[in-house]
Amino acid sequence: MSHVLKIENLQVSVGDKPILRGVNLTMNHGETHALMGPNGSGKSTLGLAIMGHPGYTVTGGSILLDGEDVLEMAPNERARAGIFMAFQRPMAIPGVKMADFLRHATTNVRRPDRKEGEDLIPMREFRKELKEKMSHLRMDPEFARRYVNDGFSGGEMKRAEILQLAMLQPKFAILDETDSGLDADAVRLASESIADIGGREKMGLLIITHHDKLLEHNPPQYTHVMLGGRIVETGGKDLAEELHRSGYDRIRKAYPDAEAANQEMIAEEAAV
Repeated sequence: MSHVLKIENLQVSVGDKPILRGVNLTMNHGETHALMGPNGSGKSTLGLAIMGHPGYTVTGGSILLDGEDVLEMAPNERARAGIFMAFQRPMAIPGVKMADFLRHATTNVRRPDRKEGEDLIPMREFRKELKEKMSHLRMDPEFARRYVNDGFSGGEMKRAEILQLAMLQPKFAILDETDSGLDADAVRLASESIADIGGREKMGLLIITHHDKLLEHNPPQYTHVMLGGRIVETGGKDLAEELHRSGYDRIRKAYPDAEAANQEMIAEEAAV
């Protein structure tokens, strides 16, 4: 079955400060999109707004998943509907083991109408699947017994996010700078893992990144450049390669109004 995530004229504020100023983006199931842009341009805000972070207020526009209004859904309902986000800075949850967390989360997504605490995926079935996914991702089985992100290194946190992606099998996944804080080998492994999971599950990927290594095994069909809270240019993988090679000088010169808005946003953030 084909799925579509459609964002139209999305406007988002934090407090009284506008961040997104009319974002338009359509993703089809199975496509890989790269979202790039200088710091402060609104890339992470877009991901968090799609997921329903309470700190971000949608002031205009729409987000539709297969024609259904995402903005009417609570964050957990968005996850159950098939939207996933790998966070740039995942939270630690001391006292909750990765395996227990994943068993509940996976059950909630696969059996969205169940009552919490009831009808969990049978333990034997869950353990078998988790072991297979962790082996495929070259993860130590002990990882599942540790508390969620508690005392994890940056690389371990990102691998935990990728393991969640593998278990939850969403329709669309937003990966917010999954490469940040990782060394070259870890980024390469992350890139390979994301490509393998995304390809097998035929999910739509929105990869927010500044670098080319995460796209090495995930060449985007579409590359979007965000500046000043809106997407100012869209191209293919050649555009991503240009930005990696030459930076954003051409973009800044081509869209002076968006660049002025971007500098204003950065100045306001620095003043807080």
